[in-house]
Amino acid sequence: MLKIIPLKNAATVCGLFLILAVPLGIGNVAAEEELIGADEFRMSCVSCHGIGGKGDGPMAEFLTPKPADLTVIAKNNNGQYPAMRTGQYPFFRVFQIIDGRTLVSGHGDRAMPVWGSRYKKEAGDMYGPMGSEKAIRGRILELVYYIQQIQEE
Repeated sequence: MLKIIPLKNAATVCGLFLILAVPLGIGNVAAEEELIGADEFRMSCVSCHGIGGKGDGPMAEFLTPKPADLTVIAKNNNGQYPAMRTGQYPFFRVFQIIDGRTLVSGHGDRAMPVWGSRYKKEAGDMYGPMGSEKAIRGRILELVYYIQQIQEE
């Protein structure tokens, strides 16, 4: 038999639940925000660019040209990207360089891996033809956001 709970008791239980659940949820979101892109950076970039993104990873000494210091992209940007002010982070340009499947003028030869193609091979047909592209772009966006977070003043 279904037991009917008085409205006042139900409201009290719901209120207590919200009081306890909201802080826990905010803490989890804050912890997750700190990690956005960090795992992808660790898996895909640290070996060349180093833990801090300075271009000093364990493979850097064996590479020509040397990996870029990713922490000074905004500082070194001279407004070359359309509608960009000096010192502004060129979000879309960084996305294109990481993806690498389209030629980005001014980036020089393609010494850096073409992550878009690598991610595409890893995804295969797991997500279907359009889903795979979304997964690839998501991984690249994680890197772009992470690199944006490590910019020096």
